[in-house]
Amino acid sequence: MNRDYKLYIIFAVIFLAAISIGGRLVQLQIVEQKEYGSASDKNSIKKITESPARGLMLDRMGKVVVDNRPSYTLTITPFQFNKNLTEEIAALVGIEADDLRSELSKAKGTNRFNPVKIKRDLDFKTVAFIEENRDRLRGVSYQVESLRSYPVKYRASHIFGYNSEISEKQLSESTENFYRQGDLVGTTGLEKYYEKQLRGEKGSKLISVDVNGKEVGAYNEGKNDIKSVNGSDLHTSLDSDLQEYAEKLLGKRRGAIIAVDPRTGEILCMVSKPDFDLNVFSGTPDTKEIAKLFNDVDKPVFNRVTQTRYPPGSTWKMMMALAGLGSGKITTTSTISCGGSYTFGNRTYEDHGSYGSIGISRALEVSSNVFFYKMGVMLGIKDYHDYSEMFGFGNRTGIDLPSETRGLLPSEDYFNKVYGVNKWGQGLMVSLGIGQGELGVSPVQMVGYVSAICMNGQYNVPHIVRETYNSTTDLKTLVELKNHKIDFPQKYFDVVKKGMYLVVNGSGTAKNVKNSEYVLSGKTGTAQTTKGNNHSWFVGFAPYDEPKIAICVLGENAGWGAQFAAPIAAAIMVRFLSGNTVDAYNENAGTEARD
Repeated sequence: MNRDYKLYIIFAVIFLAAISIGGRLVQLQIVEQKEYGSASDKNSIKKITESPARGLMLDRMGKVVVDNRPSYTLTITPFQFNKNLTEEIAALVGIEADDLRSELSKAKGTNRFNPVKIKRDLDFKTVAFIEENRDRLRGVSYQVESLRSYPVKYRASHIFGYNSEISEKQLSESTENFYRQGDLVGTTGLEKYYEKQLRGEKGSKLISVDVNGKEVGAYNEGKNDIKSVNGSDLHTSLDSDLQEYAEKLLGKRRGAIIAVDPRTGEILCMVSKPDFDLNVFSGTPDTKEIAKLFNDVDKPVFNRVTQTRYPPGSTWKMMMALAGLGSGKITTTSTISCGGSYTFGNRTYEDHGSYGSIGISRALEVSSNVFFYKMGVMLGIKDYHDYSEMFGFGNRTGIDLPSETRGLLPSEDYFNKVYGVNKWGQGLMVSLGIGQGELGVSPVQMVGYVSAICMNGQYNVPHIVRETYNSTTDLKTLVELKNHKIDFPQKYFDVVKKGMYLVVNGSGTAKNVKNSEYVLSGKTGTAQTTKGNNHSWFVGFAPYDEPKIAICVLGENAGWGAQFAAPIAAAIMVRFLSGNTVDAYNENAGTEARD
């Protein structure tokens, strides 16, 4: 092969290579420019998500009761971060190095320039250190976010609820493209129930960065940035003065209080004790403090207003009377003989008095057990269940709080399941007649029930939020009121309400809480328990002729209803009716009364 021929081959190879390279450049820069350009842009853009300020919560007078405060959140961009600094950064912010590595490992698969939230609520000293060492601490920065604050003198822990960092499970189960690792989400209370309204809409800023991740300016002059929209505020029905007063009265004792406006179902105050400080969950929670809360034998995170399931004792007797009337087993003028005891089968059930032949109102006034023992047997399980269900028992009320119990309203199917078909008898109805036995109710169910009585059958679902309002969009949304009518003749409610009037204003079990200025009505209850003292109950309303407040008070293992629950309930009703100017609580008001 001669020399010239070899040169031709070399030139041909070079020419083909040049054609191939040129063609590939044309393909990349012209034909596929859009696809690869977008990918290149993506890898050179740092997306800073702007978390919106969470909506506020306000009381019925427009006072802010749940607010936001500015907070610094530590962020780390994994692509830029020098892993040799892991121990230093962990020590700087007071977390374990392994926890920091774990958080960063979760960021795999995201844009390499996007920061990961590590810890909230940094102090100013830590922020200053990060700023002073920014060149050395590449990838370490902070964002300004908002955290909850509570500018009130009361806690309302179980009303407001708290936020916590979204879990991996929640992220995987979410059907929305909203949440990201490190985001806060409503976990309990109103924070959870109204999460979508409170959270707002996220915004974003796009920052151009060089190959090393150094910021070089706003991408596309900020034209692609999206402004965040703050969450909507919750305008609640809470009476702040009444809430503070109710929390004070219940003190450190275990129990629950809920008071509503029976005309609307709006909740005026709601207390569950023991409670807890919501600030424990704000910022970066102290795991030891939180573990202490959840391991506490008194269960302070448990909402006793919506989640308890206790027998209601004698506060159930109005239900029995209404069921008897509705089913036609008795009339408003019927009488039942109460001789001090009642024998059914081979067992005798005692009463605390012998009242002779009495009607409904008198039976409620003296809280005759025999009257309602017999009423239970007369009703039978079907009427007992069906009429009680009409007043909300055995179902959730629909209160705007999460995790509400249905309670336990026994039925024929229930007894067949527990005892076996045809293996139980009417003897079970004796105890059910006085609110004992296999019956479980919550305070929110009880306040709904007593509200329906004082409103002559109008059942308004208890609720806390009146409306939501977004100051950014100027959008106001009224909460839809849920209610239904229990269609009984007026005389049924009149005879029952008369009995409740006499309980306080006659010779009844709560006569010692009678008020000279406001006409209070109600019913005491003492529910037997398998452990400890009896539970103390009171349900009532006021004023008698024009109800403006209905209430339920439960004292766990607090003894007689007249001793504990009645004085507290009476004081709260008077406090509200007086415009929060009167302290009518007398802890000795019920010491002589029973039931």
